[in-house]
Amino acid sequence: MNTRRFTILHSNDMHGDFLAEVSGAEGKLVGGLSLLSSYINRVREEQNNVIYAISGDMVQGSVIDSEYKGISTMEIMNYLAPDVVTLGNHEFDYGLPHLLFLEKIANFPIVNANLYIRKHNKRLMRPYHIINKAGMDILFIGIITEKVIDAIQRDKDIGSFVSLEEASQEVGKIIEAYKHDDIDLTILLTHIGYESDCELAAMLDPAWGVDMIIGGHSHTVLEQPTVINNILITQAGVGTDQIGRFDITVDDDTNSITDWKWRLIPIDSSLAEPDHQLEAYIDSYKKVVDQKYNAIVTKLATRHTHPAREAESALGNLFADALAEAGEIDVMLLGSGSVRSRELGPLVTLSDYISAFPYGDTLTRYCVQGDTLRRMFERWMRAENRTGEGECYQVNSAVRAVYSEGQKRLTWLSIGTEPVVPDRIYTVGLQGYHSSNSKAYLDVTPEELAEVRRPKVISTDVRNVLLEYLRENQNLRREVEGRLIYQA
Repeated sequence: MNTRRFTILHSNDMHGDFLAEVSGAEGKLVGGLSLLSSYINRVREEQNNVIYAISGDMVQGSVIDSEYKGISTMEIMNYLAPDVVTLGNHEFDYGLPHLLFLEKIANFPIVNANLYIRKHNKRLMRPYHIINKAGMDILFIGIITEKVIDAIQRDKDIGSFVSLEEASQEVGKIIEAYKHDDIDLTILLTHIGYESDCELAAMLDPAWGVDMIIGGHSHTVLEQPTVINNILITQAGVGTDQIGRFDITVDDDTNSITDWKWRLIPIDSSLAEPDHQLEAYIDSYKKVVDQKYNAIVTKLATRHTHPAREAESALGNLFADALAEAGEIDVMLLGSGSVRSRELGPLVTLSDYISAFPYGDTLTRYCVQGDTLRRMFERWMRAENRTGEGECYQVNSAVRAVYSEGQKRLTWLSIGTEPVVPDRIYTVGLQGYHSSNSKAYLDVTPEELAEVRRPKVISTDVRNVLLEYLRENQNLRREVEGRLIYQA
């Protein structure tokens, strides 16, 4: 048997998580690129055939990344030297032209097979990358989530084969085109979420010989890879607190994996010493950012947390209340994913604020009838949407909504002390991203949102509205109080 052993390290959804954090009474350092780099370097020294892959969302989530619009992240990633990377939805946050600029900065291949320039029917990025190690050819293909189409749908030049069926066909095209190269291992780097990875695996023709799907987007943590259609499916959570590791044996005669072991490796100071060269490089960015963003914005009465997107949170309540008050809005639907920090305060610096709420977007006030408003809540509160892959919302203090899991419907919606009446008009606040994708997320078209009355743009950058509110109000306190209730 002609076999080779390989080690495949993989990360996803790193979100500019550059710095280690102190954990526990013993003060152990956890996560951060310095410790991650040290571990990757050690594995590369210890093992002969090592590949490091990243399944999207390297950018966004830190002040350093926001300040340099992803350029700092790409330069730091060049230091980590991944062998191959695929796009995540947040790689598009700074705009399509800027993404193409970031790709030029990267010293590593960025693959995506299913984004196209419509007019010319050409793929936007290189669709695949073949790595030759130990005399074997390993094919990597990149597949992106539908959320990327949401983010760039106003750009009419860009199209996609983005449904799972179309994505599977794109995979087949590439594999069929390169079968003559005697590909020994085929790996999909996806950013479509764990559940969609499982669906995609079931659609793939076994004759194509896909061996693995290494995914991202849903921040899923698995005890062991899922196996569907003889394809190994895995993901490595979120951030840099851990890294996935495959140790596999590949048979060159059958082009198949004959043995494998997978672990989710915790990254902390007991595992590796910091990479001091990388620390110094990150510090060169951090010093500039600290000088600019160390000003105090406000003092909250207590620490506010946002542990999960799918449920009401104290920090989400605070932000939703602020925007509802500033925009004179009956119902503020604040995208839960807009809140990027798990906690904020009591002391809030400008750096803290930007880390917690990094996305610039419009804030628009719409007028809708009560029956439309109920339909919107019923859409996003359903159980199928609260899986880590759907769009959920935080709401302001005037709102009380109750969803019955058993009945699969909204059983109560009120504003203030009054239940929502079907033919009454209510104002609703939405960020631009959610307005553009209102049909998918809220079951209401942009045309329906504008039907009752002309929408009013409250702000071209919602971050500024929220920032000014926090500056003008000290010692704010919000708690989880039952604005959103899910009953069995």
